Amino acid sequence: MANILIVDDERSICELLEITFRKDGHRVEIATGGQAARRSLESKIFDIIISDIRMPDMSGVDLLQYAKEVSPSTIFLLITGVPTVETAIAAVNAGADRYVIKDHELVDQLRRAVSQVDENLRLKNEAGYLRRELRRLTGQDNIIGRSPKMRAIFDLISAVAPQASRILITGESGTGKELVARAVHENSARSKAPFITVNCGAFPETLLESELFGYLKGAFTGANENRQGLFQAASGGTLFLDEIGNMSPTMQVKLYRVLQEGKIRPLGSTEETDIDVRVIAATNRDLEKAIAAGEFREDLYYRLSVIPIQLPSLRERRDDIPLLARTFFERFCKIMEKTLEGIDPAAMAQMEAYDWPGNVRELENTMERSVALETGRLISLAVLPEKIRYGAQVAGAGRESPKNGRPLIPDGGLDLEQYIQNTERAYLLAALEASGGVGTRAAELLKITYRSYRHYAKKYNIS
Repeated sequence: MANILIVDDERSICELLEITFRKDGHRVEIATGGQAARRSLESKIFDIIISDIRMPDMSGVDLLQYAKEVSPSTIFLLITGVPTVETAIAAVNAGADRYVIKDHELVDQLRRAVSQVDENLRLKNEAGYLRRELRRLTGQDNIIGRSPKMRAIFDLISAVAPQASRILITGESGTGKELVARAVHENSARSKAPFITVNCGAFPETLLESELFGYLKGAFTGANENRQGLFQAASGGTLFLDEIGNMSPTMQVKLYRVLQEGKIRPLGSTEETDIDVRVIAATNRDLEKAIAAGEFREDLYYRLSVIPIQLPSLRERRDDIPLLARTFFERFCKIMEKTLEGIDPAAMAQMEAYDWPGNVRELENTMERSVALETGRLISLAVLPEKIRYGAQVAGAGRESPKNGRPLIPDGGLDLEQYIQNTERAYLLAALEASGGVGTRAAELLKITYRSYRHYAKKYNIS
């Protein structure tokens, strides 16, 4: 919760806002004038300052300028009962984060602003904590997560990295298998030696063999010089065999022998060479099913899977979505040199509800696209892909069969209650967007009473 200073020469306003924000769980202090607020700033640091512009002893703009000098990271919200163009320009020029008019919606506007600021502060603090922890554990800043499942992964990385055992990392595409492999390497005794990656599914069989084991001059047409293989190039370090499940049966046999003997034979050579490499493999296939189908060798599976690490999909760790989204948002704002303020709560809610079949990679791509397209202050629903904006089930499960006009049921079945809730929420958000955020107009578009609209908005936590 945020630490808030409320400044207004009207004590009734101070007390109203104090009661409001204390009920919301924030720490609140009040000052009935600019000079009193200045004294508070000399001894305390506040996350947020909410100040009136016109006060007898010191203007809110002067207080803002002083606050930015002593505490540049503090968020400053200016309020006024006499809005003019001049005061608005002065507030913006002085660096106010928000300019709010004193009217019947004052409390609601300030609550929304504080809620958004508080969420941004929480995510930044958690991101900083996790980055520090990850530096301690792995030397990596790239794996982000706060959910119990990801914390278990961090603990597992810390435990297995110092060992010499082979690791098999499994999980859906886009879950970060290479990042975990690299983190294991960085936290091992081999960290100063090479970490080399090869995608086993990207090479034809003969080319993969020469890539892994190397070759001598004249071994085949075009072999004009001796070439070291990746096993030798990674000597003393780690070789990451990605998409191991796509390796051909012949190469599986050859890899098994290398793992068993600890030796390689380059193409065209009659001599074997000892290797000192830690092998980490990864796949998005179910290798046990592949073994049952005769597509993967069981003996190789057990050679590779001394320590198995199963990465969760993003839909299995939804708690991480806001933190990941905020991290990608900040990265792409910096890359594109855009000064967006954050992510609209309605957009974030839809991202949290979406199943992310492409996992973290899909979320990263979505945030890059959204930052590029957004022209307002916040990442809005309008710039999200339609399948996320309205929900995967809304976009697909409700389609009608061309044969009989009945809805199509997905292959894996349908959670009807969840589908109905997603549909209701999606249409509420769409109506709110179409109405420019006016609840009464949104209710009219949906042909329901405003009272019903408020009920649904509360049910689905829609501002």
